[in-house]
Amino acid sequence: MADRHVPIAHEADIVTARRQARELAIELGFDVLGQVRIATAVSELARNIIQYAGNGEITLSVAHDERRRGLALICSDQGPGIANLDLVLAGGISPVRGRGRGLTGARALLDEFRIETVPGRGTTIWGCKWLT
Repeated sequence: MADRHVPIAHEADIVTARRQARELAIELGFDVLGQVRIATAVSELARNIIQYAGNGEITLSVAHDERRRGLALICSDQGPGIANLDLVLAGGISPVRGRGRGLTGARALLDEFRIETVPGRGTTIWGCKWLT
């Protein structure tokens, strides 16, 4: 299965990213709940790109380790970065009141979640949902 690169710049791209994530989850054999968790996490991350960075990209791919496989994602932008990442992840602040749970919601839906952010240079998020 080839990686799926979804450019994110408009609200309609959130739907495309969600659909691509769900299709890959189905191909990998995730049950309906797993598909919904993955699609929702991707929606939240895509919405954050538009809301805070303006544009970016989500890459979806198959993940493997010695015992399992799953769906991996990389979400990247060249936006302003996240100045208070620890506080944002603790649910303490949100620069703009959004519709969803953003980073904390996506983190709760995935099995692995890591963020690298540099103020003024952008943010990259790595996530993975493993098949169980």
